[in-house]
Amino acid sequence: MLPAVFATTEDNKPVPMVVDRDALSLYTTPKETFNYVETEAGKLESGITSIRTSLQPYSAWCQDVYGNIRPKVQRVTRFGNEVCAYLRQPPDGFYPRAGIIGFAGVVGFFLARGSRIKRIIYPAGLIAIGSTLYYPEQAVAIGKSTGDSVYDCALQSYVALDKLVRPGKKQNSPSDPKP
Repeated sequence: MLPAVFATTEDNKPVPMVVDRDALSLYTTPKETFNYVETEAGKLESGITSIRTSLQPYSAWCQDVYGNIRPKVQRVTRFGNEVCAYLRQPPDGFYPRAGIIGFAGVVGFFLARGSRIKRIIYPAGLIAIGSTLYYPEQAVAIGKSTGDSVYDCALQSYVALDKLVRPGKKQNSPSDPKP
């Protein structure tokens, strides 16, 4: 609903007249044109920009390294949590077995006087022997997988050595006729 505005004429006689609200200057806003002017970068801003662009490759490298390391760290922490949970409620006889296996390693250190090879082989060997006495099923599984891989490595070494010793010898395939 529009308000009624009374205008007067020269003879001071009021003449009723309805004026549209948009026609009054009080209710209309002037049309403005805005021009966006970008401010020039100051010394501080340009300095920060140059530092940022020069450090960007290092930042990308750090993010890449973090992305590679994060899953490994999470795996290690999960393993640590599982070990702590296992050690809080160990099976019966776990600590005496672990003590004897560890004592075998210490005895290996004392027996390994002399060469560096003995310092490695004696403790590791005595720990392995102690572990196989208390955990035979796991030792058999480890022995089978290790034996297979050792056999494969030995076979590859033999073939490589044979090629070095006899470089002129041609390998016969089953389809080749025998000389």
